[in-house]
Parts: sequence; C-alpha cells; structure tokens
Amino acid sequence: MSVIVPSYAYTYIKIGFLKQIIMPQKERDKLSKVIDIKEFISIIEPYYPDLEIKEYTITEIEKQVYNINIMLIGKIISYSPSNLRSFLKDYLLKYEIMNLKQIISGIILGISQEEKRSNINFLVQRYLDREDFMKELVSIGSLEELRLFLRNTRYYKAVREGLLYFRNKSEIFVLESFLDQIYYQNLVRKRKNLNKLERKMIVLLTHYLTEIYNIKLIYRGILNDIDRNLLSQFLVQSVLFFDAQDFNLLMEQTHIQEFFNLLNSTLKQDPDLKVFYREISATMAHPIWVLERIYQRFYFSKFKLKVDKIDYTTLYRIFELIIKKDQEINFEIIPNLVRIIHRKFKRFEDI
Repeated sequence: MSVIVPSYAYTYIKIGFLKQIIMPQKERDKLSKVIDIKEFISIIEPYYPDLEIKEYTITEIEKQVYNINIMLIGKIISYSPSNLRSFLKDYLLKYEIMNLKQIISGIILGISQEEKRSNINFLVQRYLDREDFMKELVSIGSLEELRLFLRNTRYYKAVREGLLYFRNKSEIFVLESFLDQIYYQNLVRKRKNLNKLERKMIVLLTHYLTEIYNIKLIYRGILNDIDRNLLSQFLVQSVLFFDAQDFNLLMEQTHIQEFFNLLNSTLKQDPDLKVFYREISATMAHPIWVLERIYQRFYFSKFKLKVDKIDYTTLYRIFELIIKKDQEINFEIIPNLVRIIHRKFKRFEDI
C-alpha cells in the first residue's frame, strides 16, 4: 500500500537495499562461462530477491526475473514522493504495452483465454492501478472487439492503424511500432512541478532512452529494408546527440555499415562522449548493445554520487537500478539463459 511521502529522506531509508542487488561486473562475467542451469540460477539468485524457479525453462526464468524487477520498481514507487512516483509509473508503462502485445498475439493465434492470462504480467497492472483494464482485455476474443474496447484510451489510434495494416499485409510490425512509440512519447512528455535535480536526472534519462529507441528503430529498418516513409512515422521527437535532420540522414542509408559510419562520425566528435567512445561496426555481434553501454556511461558521467546529499543520492541509486538492471537482464541474463537451455536440448538431440 502506498503512503504519502513528503521528501526523499524517507525514500533514502527505505531503498538502502538497492545498491546490493545490482550484479557486480565480475558476477556478470561468470554468466558467459556457465553451462549448468542450476549454477546459473545460483549466481543470479542473490541479486533477485525471492527468486523461485518452478521449471528450468526460458519462459519461466525470464518471467520470474522480469517480475522481480517490476516488484523492485513497485517498492520504490510506494516509498517515493509524488513527482518520482509519477515518472516511475510512466516508466513501467512499457510492461503494460508488452501485456497488450501478448493479448493481440494471443487473439491472432487463437489461443485460449486461460493461455492468454498466463502470458500476462498482472503485477505491473497492480502498480499501475489498472488490473481491471487488463482482465477485461484478456476476456476479449476478436481483434474488432479489442479495437472497440480500446476506444477512448491512449492505445486506440495505434491499434486501429496497426490492425488495418495487419489485415492488408498480415504483418504486426506497424502495430507493435506504434505501441512502442506511445511509450516513448509518454516518457518524454513535459512534466510539471519537478524540482531542479529531478528535472535534470529525469529529462536526461528520458532523452537517452528515447534516442536509443530511435536509433534501434532505424537500424532494424535498414536491416529489414522497411519503407523509410513508413519508418519515419514511428520516430519520437527527442534531441540529445541527434536532431530530426540527423535521424533523416541515418534513415537515408541503404547499407548497415554506412549507417554505423554516420553514427560514429556524429557521436565520437561530441565532447561528452569522445573520452570513452568506442567505434561501432556491423561486424560486432551486438552493436546496439555496445551503443547502449556508451550511453549508460555518458549518463552516469553527468552525476557523481554525493553521499552527503540525501536527495541526490536517492535519485542516483534509483536511476542506477533502473538502467543497470535493465541492461543486466537484457544483455547478460536472458542471452546466457537462452544459450544454456539451447545447449542442453542440442546435447539431447545429439545423443
């Protein structure tokens, strides 16, 4: 249950546990060397409170890890002043959008209502005070009924346009892209009543996350030869290192290495980045991951931890958790989990 929190002093006391649940780099490095799933779980368990794995499957472990991450953010929400609480709910909206995508996929595939329900994360809906909304979505059996139900919600236009494209092309890329766009447009919206420190940390974070979204969108568009006029409709207006003209130039590229050359030429010249910038190439296994880590270093280079200032330290710890936990899950835990499980099944196939 949430309480009224007048200042960050209360939040500071309640979130002392945060610094202990971000995996140190040496522990993250171990994950790439592990081949046994139980050993893998034993490494990550100290950093995911109350982790309980019933089945050693990708779906089960991924679900539990994301659930704990949502729970951590939910706890922070309950201990936070209203300005931060509002932002964190906006941040969690991406999980509601993931739920909505699951509902749409379930309807398209014709799976049962019970199966659809099992794919939904209701914990995030509780933190967003929107459990009833998602329960009603689960009960919907057709795309047309879904479209009508979403009338007068923030999702209506995206779903309407996306379903029209799906009916014509049998492709849900447009629908998912419009939904992603809603998330980032909401993330970078103007926020009232932020104090100077909140504004500095929140605005920079939202612009950093949104710029990465725009870059990834264009990257995927070039790789999959998506019509550039269509692609441009999904970009979100946000300026950090790139403005609208820069993004247009990136979209004009036809070869992925040309895209990276242009990206490198812009970013490595920036005085805030050139100290630790690493050139990105199409030959890298995960070039966008490399870019995201660069942006992460940039973000934290702007904020030095000040243990004698409670507001500063509290916000720093919270955003450190948000950024590093997301990257920890997406770049280390999930890829290595998939590698270990696939290796196990391949070994069985070879017997």
